[in-house]
Amino acid sequence: MSLLRIFSTLRRGTHRTSLSFSSSRSPICTSFANSSLSGKPRISYQNDYGGHKTNLHLLDPRLWIIFSGQAAILGFGGNSVLAEDESVNSGLEKIEDGSVVSNIHTSKWRVFTDSGREHFFQGKLEPAERLFGSAIQEAKEGFGERDPHVASACNNLAELYRVKKEFDKAEPLYLEAVSILEDFYGPEDVRVGATLHNLGQLYLVQRKLEEARACYERALKMKGRVLGHNHTDFAETMYHLGTVLHLQGKDTDAEALILDSLKILEEGGQGESMTYIRRLRYLSQIYIRSNRLVEAENLQRKFLHMMELSKGLNSMEAITAAEALALTLRLSGQLGEALELFEKCLNAQKKLLPEGHIQIGGNLLHIAKTFMLQASQLGRTNNSEALSKLEKAKNYLENSTRIAKDVLLKLKNQKSKAQKHEKASATLRNYEHAALVILLQSFESLAALETSKNEIQEAKETNPHAAEETLLQCVSAYKEFGRGTQLQDSPEVKSEYLSCLKHLSALLGNKETTLNSKDSPISLPELKGEVRRIEIDLASQKKV
Repeated sequence: MSLLRIFSTLRRGTHRTSLSFSSSRSPICTSFANSSLSGKPRISYQNDYGGHKTNLHLLDPRLWIIFSGQAAILGFGGNSVLAEDESVNSGLEKIEDGSVVSNIHTSKWRVFTDSGREHFFQGKLEPAERLFGSAIQEAKEGFGERDPHVASACNNLAELYRVKKEFDKAEPLYLEAVSILEDFYGPEDVRVGATLHNLGQLYLVQRKLEEARACYERALKMKGRVLGHNHTDFAETMYHLGTVLHLQGKDTDAEALILDSLKILEEGGQGESMTYIRRLRYLSQIYIRSNRLVEAENLQRKFLHMMELSKGLNSMEAITAAEALALTLRLSGQLGEALELFEKCLNAQKKLLPEGHIQIGGNLLHIAKTFMLQASQLGRTNNSEALSKLEKAKNYLENSTRIAKDVLLKLKNQKSKAQKHEKASATLRNYEHAALVILLQSFESLAALETSKNEIQEAKETNPHAAEETLLQCVSAYKEFGRGTQLQDSPEVKSEYLSCLKHLSALLGNKETTLNSKDSPISLPELKGEVRRIEIDLASQKKV
C-alpha cells in the first residue's frame, strides 16, 4: 500500500522499536508480582475443560470492556466529534472588505449552536436535534448557502444522528459539509480532512470498510501535509485507519499505524493520557484475536502498571486492567498466575463494590472457569485433586449465578414500576446486559462441570442428568430475561444462548425425547429448530 509506505518512511525509527514493550518485556513489567496486582509469565496451554471445548469468544476480555464502561471495542464508539466553528475556521468568517458578517440570522445561529451543544452533552438528543437543524437554516440565511459555517452546522447535526445510529440521515449531512469546504477552501485543505475523518467514523460503525478507509487515507494525507507527522490529530486519523485495516484483515499494516500513533502521543507528552490507554488496549485486543498472547500480555502489564501508578493499586481502574491481564494469562495456559490475579481482584472488589454487584459475579465466573481448566489439566492422573478443583468451581458458579439472577430480577422489577415512557439509562442497560451474559455463561459452565464430574470414576452421588437440567435453566433464563426485551437483539446474548442450545443438543444426541423446562416441554426437533433460527439471526446481523 503506497500511502502507508510513504508515511512509514516519514516517521522516525521502526515500528518494532517505537515502544519498549512491543519487542521484549519491559523491565518495569516484570516487577509487579510482589508489589501489585500483576504477575509473571510462564508456559503455554490450550484451553479445554471436561471435554467441552471453550471457544475464544467465551474467554476473551469482553466482560472487561463492559465493566470498564467503554462504549465500544474500537475505543471511540461513544465519542462525539461535534464541530465548533473554530474547528472549521478561526472565528467568524470575514468578507473581503475586512468587516465581520453579523445579522439577526448569524446571532440566532450562534444561540442555536451553543444551546444544541449544551443539550447534546446532557444527553437531551431530541431538543439538540431541533436546535442543530435550526442552526443550519440560520447559517444558510445569515452567511450564505455555501459558507463554512453551514458546513460546521451540518457536521454537528450529522454527529448527533451518528450517535443516534440514524446513519441514513447523517451521511448526506457529512457529504454536504465536505462539498462546501472543498468549494470554499479547496479539496486538499485540512478542514476538509477533519470532516472526512468524521465521515470515516460513520462508515466504520456501519462496517463500510472501503469507504471508511478512503476517507481516513485522504484525511491522513491532508493532516500530514498541513499539521506535520508528529501532530496528535494526524495520530488520531492514523489510529482509526489502523482499526479499519485490522477489520479488513490487514493486521501488519494496522499494527504499524497503531504503534506509530502511540509513539506520536508518547513524543508529545501524552503517554499516560486516556487516549493513549484506549489505543494501547485496542492493540492488545488485536494481539489476542491473532493469538499473539505474549505481545498482548506485555501491553496489558504496561497498562496495569500505568493504572496502578495513576489511580492506585486497588482502584477500580487497576482491578479492571488486572482482570484483562488475568484473562490473557488464562488463554495462554498460565493458570496459577491467572487464578492468583483473579482472587486479588475479587478481594479488592469486595472492599470497593456493594455486595451482589455484577462485576463481582463476573469475577466469580472467571475464577470458576480457571479452576475447571486446572481440573482438566490434571486429567486422569489425579482424580481426587481434579474433583476438588471442580467442587471449588461449582461453589463459585453457584454464587455467580445467584448474583446475576438477583441483579436481573431487581432490574426487571424496577422497569415494571417505572413509567412506560421512561427509558433506562445506558449504564443500566449495560449492567443488565452484563448480568444476562454472566448468567448464561455460568449455567453453561455448570453444565460442563457436571459432565466432567460424571467422567471421573471417583465421583460419588452424581446425577447423570445434571448437565441437561442446568442447560434447561439456561434456556429458561434467556426466555425470562432476554426474550421480548432489548437484550434479545444483542449479538453477545444470542451467541451465549446459541452456545447453550448447541451444548444441550449435543448432550441429547439423537434421542427422541421431550424435556421439561420451566416454561414448557421442549422436544429435540424444537431444540434444533431454535438453534437454526438463532444462527440465521446472528448471520443476518453480521451482514448489516
